[in-house]
Amino acid sequence: MQVIPVLDLLDGHVVHAVRGERSRYRPIRSSLCATSEPVAVARALLRATGSRTLYVADLGAILQRGAHVDALAALCDALGQGVSIWLDAGFSDFASVRALFGACGAGASLVPVFGTESLRDAGAIADAAAAGYEPVLSLDYHGGRALGSLHGDSACWPMRVIVMTLDQVGARAGPDLDTFAAVREMAGERLLFGAGGVRDRSDLACASRAGAHGWLVGSAVHELALGVSALA
Repeated sequence: MQVIPVLDLLDGHVVHAVRGERSRYRPIRSSLCATSEPVAVARALLRATGSRTLYVADLGAILQRGAHVDALAALCDALGQGVSIWLDAGFSDFASVRALFGACGAGASLVPVFGTESLRDAGAIADAAAAGYEPVLSLDYHGGRALGSLHGDSACWPMRVIVMTLDQVGARAGPDLDTFAAVREMAGERLLFGAGGVRDRSDLACASRAGAHGWLVGSAVHELALGVSALA
């Protein structure tokens, strides 16, 4: 199972995300590095996990306070073509993808993540696929409810889908395997990724048995709670 490290951007820093309570997010304090500077944290996350994929949530853009264009461009330049950045920047349509990707330059490979919390035009997924972007859909959940639409319309889903339970993020409460299982029933042959809640190796093993192709992990990587063998 693939472990995809998570980098959350807010006010120019990598922050520690907890339960989707964004007003309370603070700059990350990590065992991997002594800074919250995005490029340094990104390199540390990739080095710690051995992953060639990095999930980036631009919370400034998601909260409609402005995208981190300079920080994203710096990440693209620093990480290079060997790294794929899955970017959730609150995309509401395909035009917003083209605008931001154009501003970020052509360093690392950018993949648009359409979160149902922000997406307003379901056709954006097909438009992005037609343009060669291989988009990812994030089915967002918070407070026991689905955010936005498309949760029940699997015909619109791309090949890769994230089950994002915001309540579990940074909460040290374990992954939400019940919601994951419900989505799994609808997903067919799609590759499903979970997000939030993984604390240790046993959580990764449970997620794998539940049918996850991969899991987005933040806090447990920063806390050195997974270990090399689990990531390998």
